[in-house]
Amino acid sequence: AGQSFGAFLTRGVRMHLVGDANDYVAKGMNGGAIMIRPHPSQPTSSHETVLVGNTVLYGATGGSLFVAGRAGERFGVRNSGGLAVVEGIGDHGCEYMTDGVVVILGETGRNFGAGMSNGVAFVLDERGDFRSRVNQELVGLEQVTGPEDIELLEALVRRHQEETGSKRASEILADWRHYLPQFWKVAPKFAVTEEG
Repeated sequence: AGQSFGAFLTRGVRMHLVGDANDYVAKGMNGGAIMIRPHPSQPTSSHETVLVGNTVLYGATGGSLFVAGRAGERFGVRNSGGLAVVEGIGDHGCEYMTDGVVVILGETGRNFGAGMSNGVAFVLDERGDFRSRVNQELVGLEQVTGPEDIELLEALVRRHQEETGSKRASEILADWRHYLPQFWKVAPKFAVTEEG
């Protein structure tokens, strides 16, 4: 798919893509669902394959996006209510995010969460270096230990697996006790303080 796949998507519409898409996937979406999975002939693991370009979920106010692969830079910029699961992103993730939930089942680039004022992100940190990639001016980090957060995270990973057939999600769910402690919850500092 080319530029702006699923842009301005509305309620009741579901889009399935086998393959990859360019920039601005789900731009301005306010409902519906987009599912993207790699072509079966793809030789590498899904969380190592870039399936969507830059500035994905830009300005979304609702809807759901599930990508069984990586995204480029500026993922979730100005996300204002969209829900998304992706398996890795480039620099500037969740920049200026004002609402919504994002789950990242892989690596991130630098400057994560810059200007984030609301919403929440859950990030899998297998390498143990995510703390150095977060812009902590407005956001804080905490382990995922609250029952509601654990339930939400697990449900989103499970839905991601169901919607895309993600092998990455299947691996995580099969060894949940091992992976759960490696997730960080990222939220605006005032939200982290109020809950903690």
